[in-house]
Amino acid sequence: MSVPFKRANILLPKNAEMEKWAVVACDQYTSEPEYWKEVENIVGDAPSTLKITLPEIYLEQDNVAERIANINKEMDHLLSTDFFKTLDNSLIYLERTGADGKVRKGLIGMVDLEDYSYEKGSQSLIRATEGTVLERIPPRVKVRENASLELPHVMLLIDDEKKEIIEGLTDKVTSEDVVYDFDLMQNGGHVKGYKVPENLMDGIFNGLEELANKDNFEAKYDVKDKGVLLFSVGDGNHSLATAKACYENLKKTMSEEKAKNSPARYALVEVVNLHSDALEFEPIHRVVFGVEPAKMIEEFEKYYDVSRTPGEGQKVEYVYEGKNETLYIKNPKSNLAVGSLQMFIDAYIKEHGGKVDYIHGDDVTKELGSKPGNIGFLLPPMAKTDLFKTVILDGALPRKTFSMGHSYDKRYYLEARKIK
Repeated sequence: MSVPFKRANILLPKNAEMEKWAVVACDQYTSEPEYWKEVENIVGDAPSTLKITLPEIYLEQDNVAERIANINKEMDHLLSTDFFKTLDNSLIYLERTGADGKVRKGLIGMVDLEDYSYEKGSQSLIRATEGTVLERIPPRVKVRENASLELPHVMLLIDDEKKEIIEGLTDKVTSEDVVYDFDLMQNGGHVKGYKVPENLMDGIFNGLEELANKDNFEAKYDVKDKGVLLFSVGDGNHSLATAKACYENLKKTMSEEKAKNSPARYALVEVVNLHSDALEFEPIHRVVFGVEPAKMIEEFEKYYDVSRTPGEGQKVEYVYEGKNETLYIKNPKSNLAVGSLQMFIDAYIKEHGGKVDYIHGDDVTKELGSKPGNIGFLLPPMAKTDLFKTVILDGALPRKTFSMGHSYDKRYYLEARKIK
């Protein structure tokens, strides 16, 4: 079968200061304006992906339309001034060394959005791993709909236990294939990218076809009558959902033939092996702002039958001013603690007000949760081996169930592709 992962015309800066060019994914540090101020200081007047992406901390500000117009203008400026070089019909193999010294290996190419769906229960080859918050798509569509470029922070996962498809490239690429090699700002570690040589392409695509083979798939997961799941969206699901929404909108305005060949039909992504030793599933915690914490916990204990005895149910730790305790849910409404907690938070906010944010890292959660009028909820991690089977059998996980590493381990914007 034909797999929905393709080579792409990948754009890279010809002569930029790469440390200033590459900036972390826009959906990080959404409650930490000081992080983004520091990025602005580092970048200064230099060309940077900061100027052609919209950090989501600014998404609800009054001047967002102006920001988006400036982003589109800057994209057009870079394209018109011959700023980029193009790696035609290419894939990039990359090695990202994290702050902890572990190396995450990935493959940059593009996926066919016709084979992606974020609908729960979808049987498409590329699927969301988490519930997609539909209200989050329209504001992001505004950022992408008139953009001439895309820069990916989407990370797709493959379930390659043999570690052959991506890891098999490590000893085969050479120094002649290197297209970038530099340190990332703000504790991001180091990234090194190689243009995949022509003689290695067949091995990649044959390996993906083997994973997508229906007989192999059914034997591996012990399932029948389920659509093959080749790629799970590990990171950037709302970004990929936005690309899909923009493409679907565009399709309504053009002939079938034109839509079939439109660059907007595809999205640039990084593919990573679920079994990478460098890939750690971190829980995503919750901080609820603008509430009375003691009252919220009181309501929590009415919503569920809870215990304070370890092991008597799903574990949820909470922290607010002067308090740090753990509850165990004895009658959960979801298979995972995160799902049970999310149902309560949604119901509580609907009834009593407040605002929830999704936070990476225990320390930040505790710090924000301890401020007056806030409460932080800390969740246990999910075993990554459960991921594909859970998505195949149950559809998407609850939203913001897990994150792959800390905020500074996320993809940094670096490669670009024309979408107009």
